[in-house]
Amino acid sequence: MQFVHSEEQQLIRDSARELLAAHATPAQVRATLQQPLGYDPELWRQMSSELGWVGLALPTSCGGAGLGWVELCLLQEELGRRLVASPFFGTAALAAPLVQALASEAQQRVLLSRIASGKVRIACVLGGADGRPPPEGVSVELRAGRGGARLQGVGDFVIHGDAADLLLVLTRAPAGLRVAVIAATAAGVRVQPRVMLDLTRPMARVEFTDVAVTAEELLGGEGAEQGIEQGLQRARIALAAEALGGAERLLQMTTDYVRERVQFGRPIGSFQAVKHRLADMMVQVEAAKSAAWYAACVADECPAQLAEAAAIAKSTCCDAFFDCAANAIQLHGGIGFTWEHEAHLYFKRARASAVLLGSPAWQRERLTRLIGGGAAATPLF
Repeated sequence: MQFVHSEEQQLIRDSARELLAAHATPAQVRATLQQPLGYDPELWRQMSSELGWVGLALPTSCGGAGLGWVELCLLQEELGRRLVASPFFGTAALAAPLVQALASEAQQRVLLSRIASGKVRIACVLGGADGRPPPEGVSVELRAGRGGARLQGVGDFVIHGDAADLLLVLTRAPAGLRVAVIAATAAGVRVQPRVMLDLTRPMARVEFTDVAVTAEELLGGEGAEQGIEQGLQRARIALAAEALGGAERLLQMTTDYVRERVQFGRPIGSFQAVKHRLADMMVQVEAAKSAAWYAACVADECPAQLAEAAAIAKSTCCDAFFDCAANAIQLHGGIGFTWEHEAHLYFKRARASAVLLGSPAWQRERLTRLIGGGAAATPLF
């Protein structure tokens, strides 16, 4: 297992960092929040169609680059560093691995080719209004109806739900969990945008009222739970890499500030109490870095260890992100509490990311069960 990024991987990171430094400045991120769909269409076009980011980890037979989850996580890290509001995570890091794990060869050719070309944005409907992480929180039902299967129920907290072309819906069927992929404009589908704490990651509520589903729109067969779990674990690792990027940016931003801010005739970074907080942030970032890249390597090379690695990475990186965000606000003093400063945007993203796909506490309890503790899952908080 390789823990040092290759020259090719460094080039991917450097090119992504260069692009986002030019097109995702703090001012541009704030302007994006005012866009009708909550993301920058031009930046999305560059990322998806021109640079092929969404197809980076997809097979070449479907128009992708044929690279792995490490390379995709490099992009996630840079997107998290800049708090980029984009359908990238929902499409490339959440929907794509679920399609790869569940779809037939013919379905993969169609869906993955559309993803790789950047011609489709996919939002994933994974849970209901109670906020429980998937697969525990699945609330949409797949029922047998006239002329075929029907979707009935409500999905909530759907990332970029109002900007999606397709909806990937995790459902409860009589024989277990199933996944359906339907058009966002299908009859009986109603999408309602929600106002969330984290404005950089828009979400929506999606209602399904007797929505017809054809056999071609259903992915996988009976016993799809294993494939669903595999896809979700890979998404958790990608989310951990995004959190790592945010934590790294906060450490850099705060270090720069305490070097410049003068109090009592000297930079506040020279005060011992400030040094201790920065040291704590650095230790957390380094631990998160190890957890994230180990998990990304596992996703590519050791699938048998995927569940454990994903739980460790998600809990470690999200804890680090949240703690670094809280410390950044404190160390920036009065300006850190203002709307004009970007620290609060990172704090809100950190809080929301911690809950998404299962909180750190939920991940640790899963890890306990995986290694034989047998503890039952608890609520998210």
